Amino acid sequence: MLILAGLGNPGAKYEHNRHNIGFMAVDGLARRWSFGPLRSKFQSQASEGTIETPVGPVRALLLKPQTFMNDSGRSIGEAVKFYKLASADVVVFYDELDLAPGRFRMKTGGGAAGHNGVRSTIAHIGPDFRRARMGIGHPGHKDRVLGHVLSDFHKVDQDWLKALTGAVADAAPLLAAGEDERYQAEVLRLAPAEKLDPRAT
Repeated sequence: MLILAGLGNPGAKYEHNRHNIGFMAVDGLARRWSFGPLRSKFQSQASEGTIETPVGPVRALLLKPQTFMNDSGRSIGEAVKFYKLASADVVVFYDELDLAPGRFRMKTGGGAAGHNGVRSTIAHIGPDFRRARMGIGHPGHKDRVLGHVLSDFHKVDQDWLKALTGAVADAAPLLAAGEDERYQAEVLRLAPAEKLDPRAT
C-alpha cells in the first residue's frame, strides 16, 4: 500500500488557491487511474485504487486531508498507523515557493522549509516521507507569501498547471514502483517548464 497525499485547505473558498495544488494533483491521479469515489476517512477525503506498473499493480490510497493545511499531518498519521506503513510509503504533493511555476522536484526527507503542512506531517510521521514538490514561484518578499499562496492561480498559469497536474498523474507508474528520480524526469519531460528564478515570477 502506498499513500499519496495532497496538501490543501478544504472548501470552495480555497479550491483554486496556489496552496491547493496538492489537492489538484491528487484529483488528477484519481481521474487518470479510475480510483473509487472519495469517502470521509482518516479526517480526510480518501479514495482507494491501483496504479499499474511494469512490475504489476500497486495499491494506493489517495488522501486530501480536511483538517486545514496546518494540521494535515494528523490525517496522514492516522492512515499510516491504520495500514501499519512506514513514512517511506507516503508521498506528499504540495506547493513549493522555492521552485519556479511549473517546475517539479522529488525529495525524500529534510525539513519543512517554512511549509506548515509539511511541518505538521513531519510531526506526525517523521521526516522520511517522499515529497513531490510542485513549483508555484515566490512573491519576492516573505511578507507577501501568505497572500501569494492563498490567492487563486491566474489565467496565465492555467496552461502549465494543467500540464503539471496531468504529468504527475500520467507518470505515476514510476512513482508507484519507487523510481522517484525517473518519475521526476518523466514529469518534467511531459510538462517542461523553464528553470527560472522562483522570485522573478
